[in-house]
Amino acid sequence: MDIYLVGGAVRDALLARDTAAAAHVDRDWVVVGATPEAMAAQGFLPVGKDFPVFLHPQTREEYALARTERKTAPGYHGFAFHTDPGVTLEQDLARRDLTINAMAVAQAESDDPARAALIDPYGGWSDLQNRVLRHVTGAFAEDPVRILRLARFAARFPDFTVAPDTQALMAHMVEDGEVDHLVPERVWQELSRGLMEQRPSRMFEVLRDCGALVRLLPEVDRLWGVPQRADYHPEVDTGVHLMMVLDMSARLGASLPVRFACLCHDLGKGTTPADVLPRHIDHEVRSAELLKDVCERWRVPRECRELADVVAREHGHIHRCEGLGAAALLRLLERCDAIRRPERFDEVLLACECDARGRLGFEEQAYPQRERMQGALRAAQTVDSGVIARQVMQQIGRSRENVADLPAADAGPRIAQALHAARAAAVAQALKAESPT
Repeated sequence: MDIYLVGGAVRDALLARDTAAAAHVDRDWVVVGATPEAMAAQGFLPVGKDFPVFLHPQTREEYALARTERKTAPGYHGFAFHTDPGVTLEQDLARRDLTINAMAVAQAESDDPARAALIDPYGGWSDLQNRVLRHVTGAFAEDPVRILRLARFAARFPDFTVAPDTQALMAHMVEDGEVDHLVPERVWQELSRGLMEQRPSRMFEVLRDCGALVRLLPEVDRLWGVPQRADYHPEVDTGVHLMMVLDMSARLGASLPVRFACLCHDLGKGTTPADVLPRHIDHEVRSAELLKDVCERWRVPRECRELADVVAREHGHIHRCEGLGAAALLRLLERCDAIRRPERFDEVLLACECDARGRLGFEEQAYPQRERMQGALRAAQTVDSGVIARQVMQQIGRSRENVADLPAADAGPRIAQALHAARAAAVAQALKAESPT
């Protein structure tokens, strides 16, 4: 049998030779001329369900038998895989998505792939040098997930362009309805990975250019061409603003929930009636409603959907918090569940900062709203809820013979009211201390 290092590990090693790119963490191996029985005899552990993949007995890296594939039905799952000792490395590489991922080196030279004898039957090295994302063969069109993967690579390598013939092929796949057969899990997997790349805006630009975005995320696609007030948004176009917000979230090292919240925070602006543009009255409420459909469609994890809901509803109020008094600030904190979940509230504030700085000419601006909201939260947190509860119960006890006879439904609202008042007083005191005398 012959063993080759393939895919991302080779690509990233070649990139690192010319740039400061980090080496690919995972290494994928292809085995040519072997059978499952031969692999098992050498101690490899079978793990593949659809085709033979094995774990190395020591390193636990994946080793896949060279294979070909044939499309049998629309969508992602409609494939039949074929493996036998006669499948060549070139045949295996032909089924891969992009030329830059269809290069290999022999196992004997895998310690230094950048200086090994490169096996490159489809011109991957040339495309890597020219910064081009290009499909390997027409087999690309058989798997709609590859549209998402290419878009994700565009976000990872923002200086790469999409080859015109690949762009045309993806548009044809969309027209044929291939993306309509994608399963939610795979869509979310690729979208979430793309959001975490260097420039997430590139993923959505590529999807939009080939027509896939309107099929997958029509709520996002319709934002382009929707105007906003130029005094608040010099970039004017809502879609352009959204891309700037996403890239700001990457620049600030935001988590996936924050980046997803940034993606969905302005969805409601796409449904603003034309006669009120460029104003967007109550777009926050509409954004939260549209967010529900997006999350259900692609089975977005709860952590992401909950943060996105808070940001969609409250980002406008947080932006304007410098004009709010203590009572309004406390109500805003309570709506955000900030006192109970302060760590999540930090992420809410980061998403709002990305929104504020994701505007033309505002990229380097400070976001003082963060400190104001955090200061109000710190003040509210100084109030001991246990002490307040005991005080209320003591007051009730003095007016009744037997506190134990007091219904819990009666005591609860009084405790909540007293706690709210104490927190509002604490926030007011903190604001007074901060204001100049």
